[in-house]
Amino acid sequence: MMCGIADYTSYLVREMPAEKCRVLSFNLREYQGPHVSNNGSDVERGLVWYGIPGYGEYSASSILRGLESFGADFEDSVLWFQHENGIWPDDKRFISMLRTLEMPKIVTFHTLHFQNPETAFGLRLCEYQMLHDLLPEVQAITVFSRGVCRAVTAAFPEYREKVHLMRHGIHQYPEICALGRMEVKKKLHDFLLQESDLRRETKELLCRERILLDPEVIIIGQTGFLCPMKNSELLYIFRDGLQGLVRDRKIVAVRIGSPREEVQKAYARQLENEANGHDKFLLETWLPPRMLPLAQRAFDINFYWPSQCTQSGVLAHALGAGAVIVGRDIEGVGETLKEAGQLADTHFDHLMMNTRNLVLKPDTGHWMEEKALEYAHRFSWRNQAQKHLELAQTATLSTERPFGHYAASGEVTMAQSEANPVGVRIS
Repeated sequence: MMCGIADYTSYLVREMPAEKCRVLSFNLREYQGPHVSNNGSDVERGLVWYGIPGYGEYSASSILRGLESFGADFEDSVLWFQHENGIWPDDKRFISMLRTLEMPKIVTFHTLHFQNPETAFGLRLCEYQMLHDLLPEVQAITVFSRGVCRAVTAAFPEYREKVHLMRHGIHQYPEICALGRMEVKKKLHDFLLQESDLRRETKELLCRERILLDPEVIIIGQTGFLCPMKNSELLYIFRDGLQGLVRDRKIVAVRIGSPREEVQKAYARQLENEANGHDKFLLETWLPPRMLPLAQRAFDINFYWPSQCTQSGVLAHALGAGAVIVGRDIEGVGETLKEAGQLADTHFDHLMMNTRNLVLKPDTGHWMEEKALEYAHRFSWRNQAQKHLELAQTATLSTERPFGHYAASGEVTMAQSEANPVGVRIS
């Protein structure tokens, strides 16, 4: 499975009936035409490809050939594009392709902004220009956050009926959630010592320090690839400041992750220099899918302060594991944290002070766990897949019914107000 959008696509189609959905994408390595996959065992094996299309296949004809290859009924089909600039870097060609495809089209935007100063609406200028040309050519677009929905509808009020807020799906891990915190910590400890590829010296350090086995230790941690944009060095600074505010408990910062490119390898060395093996740790290893949510639940507090971010797949795992999260109030990340009952703030020091209260009042943490699980249940992949099917069905209906009148089961329609001047549909 290649990168986050391929994962996103696979999680959705796994929850859809096989006869309702097919995956059409481009061969990541050769770019010699679309790769077609049923949503059955092929998807389970990871054959949802993601990549920048080769310019020879960056066309409507390549997509139509792909549809023909599995006998799609053009009159009863909807093309649903997953859009991110890395996949479709040429906006003009992408929009030209959409214009040529004379069938219902929906686009999910993964990386639109709503806090950018380049436009009065919070969109980047290039995003505004792209949407200006794209919105007339599609039946609908979906976005992940209320902020993006407001930005797009404010910028293009004439197309507000085409803009739908479709939340990013959230995983559910009932078996992990049923475990107590110390039980989860022990499982993570055992994995790191017995199954991970950590260096022998690091394993010996973990065994000696016993940070995951001491019930008196508060662990604040972070998982995921060692990308500089995640500002993981701030995890150690946050720990030091929090320890100064809570002197009667030992607080330990743990960063678990691995680099996947040269710039991340250099960043890993920077983090390694800042870790001291006593109260600040870097555990440079890859966590397999079964261990990622377990690690997030094992941390007493998950810390997330990216330099820039519109969405985060990491949060989708953490919330489903009932993890406690404190993080930066930025774009869709901050919106998700707040709506899921987690701590978010635009100011680093303010977040630290609120986290101090969280450490001193364990009941607050229990409440945050419950709110995370409520959010995960509401926006589970199964529920979100159903919302996608309902929106796609509406796109195939007669033009006698305005497309903007879409109303999915479980949908919340917000009344117009000063805070929400255009109305926002939440699915």
